[in-house]
Amino acid sequence: MIECRCIDATGKPKEVHDGQWVQHGFIYHITHVYRHPLQGMMLACTLREVKMDIKSHPYETFRLSRFAFNKENFMKLIELAEACSELDRIDIIKILDANELEIIEQ
Repeated sequence: MIECRCIDATGKPKEVHDGQWVQHGFIYHITHVYRHPLQGMMLACTLREVKMDIKSHPYETFRLSRFAFNKENFMKLIELAEACSELDRIDIIKILDANELEIIEQ
């Protein structure tokens, strides 16, 4: 699991109730990284702390860019991405793009 901080909790879909949404500034733990086919193939992640149910469909996950990482956890994120079979090298390069994710000092 990779620790991250939510930096963007905006745009909650109406199908998702508050208990299944992230909160700005809170710490979460990423368990998986992939491209979500029902959400425009966006780079997405699942969180240990927040589980969406069938009522939230097609929303099952969170956009990866909603979260920021310290340098150590960013490197762990890259390792996790490399271990996730759904991602290819282009996806991992996109994760590395400084415009896509934010690195924070902690």
